[in-house]
Amino acid sequence: MWCFFLIISPKGKSMGSGMSYFVTEAGFGADIGMEKFFNIKCRASGLVPSVVVLVATVRALKMHGGGPNVTAGAPLKREYTEENLQLVSDGCCNLQKQIQIAQLFGVPVVVALNVFKTDSHAEVDLVCEIAKEAGAFDAVPCNHWSAGGRGAVELAQAVRRAASQENSFKYLYNLELPIIEKIRIIAQKVYGADDIELSPAAQSQINRYSQQGFGNLPICMAKTHLSLSHQPERKGVPTGFILPISDVRASIGAGFIYPLVGTMSTMPGLPTRPCFYDIDLDPVTEQVKGLF
Repeated sequence: MWCFFLIISPKGKSMGSGMSYFVTEAGFGADIGMEKFFNIKCRASGLVPSVVVLVATVRALKMHGGGPNVTAGAPLKREYTEENLQLVSDGCCNLQKQIQIAQLFGVPVVVALNVFKTDSHAEVDLVCEIAKEAGAFDAVPCNHWSAGGRGAVELAQAVRRAASQENSFKYLYNLELPIIEKIRIIAQKVYGADDIELSPAAQSQINRYSQQGFGNLPICMAKTHLSLSHQPERKGVPTGFILPISDVRASIGAGFIYPLVGTMSTMPGLPTRPCFYDIDLDPVTEQVKGLF
């Protein structure tokens, strides 16, 4: 699921009797950003999140359901611009898994479904229905990209209701566990791997860091965001795979161990064609073109 997670935390009273909230972007996907936010950032800061806002789109779900790959700059295939309830239904397995990952931490989930103008009412209703059946506190269609703040009022109301619920936030693993066991817990419980496989170099590094007294640091996995597995082309909810750990490195100053999954690069990545090339302002209508 190509989506961002926002963690919402009440911060006490603000003007009048209303509550004020702290909102932070926790990263790309429950298996990547959210897991790190909960296990590393919340542990270091003491922050206890109240709500996970899982942002989804019909188009992303269609890709997870078996839709064709999208090429930057090329017109969208008709699977993404015409109603296809079967693709949406098939792809919702990924949404269900993302919700389940958040639930591992004991925090309620609100699904924010960003609605494109080509999404049909039936597709939107289907996603919201499946999300709630999977355990989401609520699932809300949003069109704030076109309607501004008015398009997210229902989402804000759902978040407020969810934030008022009691939750049982917990970390996924104990820091005192051996490094290899913490990696295995993330691989199996979050990614759905059968097990992990360490390269000789990775095992050597784990032994080294443990001997140096860094075995109690949290884990920051370096894995592709394009799949729950280590293979970007595997969409939906991959199963029956062994997660390969090619290397294990340490950022002692930052305070975590970071295993490299497969051939993962640790350099920031950019698309071959930046999106700004396709964004423009129509001087006649004063409308922004190319955002969606």
